[in-house]
Amino acid sequence: MKSMKCDKKRGGQTFKKALGITALALLMLVSIAGASPFAYITNGDSNNVSVIDVSTNKVITSVSVGSNPMGVAVSPDGTKVYVGNANSNNISVINTATNTVIAALPAGSNPMGIAVSPDGKNVYLANHLSNTVSFFDTSTNNVKSTVPVGKKPTGVAVGPDGKKVYVTNEGDGTVSIIDTATNAVTATIPVGSGPQEIAVTPDGKKVYVVNYDSGSVSVIDTAANKVTNTVNVGRAPRGVAVNPNGTKVYVTTNDEYLLLFSLLEKKL
Repeated sequence: MKSMKCDKKRGGQTFKKALGITALALLMLVSIAGASPFAYITNGDSNNVSVIDVSTNKVITSVSVGSNPMGVAVSPDGTKVYVGNANSNNISVINTATNTVIAALPAGSNPMGIAVSPDGKNVYLANHLSNTVSFFDTSTNNVKSTVPVGKKPTGVAVGPDGKKVYVTNEGDGTVSIIDTATNAVTATIPVGSGPQEIAVTPDGKKVYVVNYDSGSVSVIDTAANKVTNTVNVGRAPRGVAVNPNGTKVYVTTNDEYLLLFSLLEKKL
């Protein structure tokens, strides 16, 4: 697809932000929110979130949040949207019934990726410059735990049973696995260079990690906690999502098109 690009600074590195990444975010949010008719897209330069009616593919409103919003996640019941604001070091909580910010939660330094547990009780936030992941209790909006991970954590994903949190560490090319029962890292898996976003299949058996510098996707077997395959996908991949039935993986790259892979293909 045709993309417009602009340079952005993050974590001391320059990367390209493409409209293709926005398209991926929409796919991710629709699959997470289920029956919700809206998608929420972060606009880092505008300090707001676009609300898109997916039935018409039109922006119906924009919600002002913190400075340089990056990560976004929707609660399982679709009532709240959590936005990690990288430059203001906080999380904006949006009420989807009114499309207004109802809370701003203090976070660590340079928050990036964000995810919500399947039961909606916890929010997980990667603090890029703190080298930590914050666990928020959604009933109180308070941090209940801060877990040290690798260098420059960027992407966060939660397993379908809520027992594991997967975190990409951009600075050291690894994925940290956190046990949510103990809030401790139980494994660290080497992947490619510059890992960004991360996605878990609906059955929890595989994890897909996009490696920005390597131009590849690492496929992790969650039973063995190791990379079983690496797929070259094109220049500077950043976003990744798995469709709800687990048959396709979507990857955005700066080659100006959306790459589509079937999980049924032998190479994956």
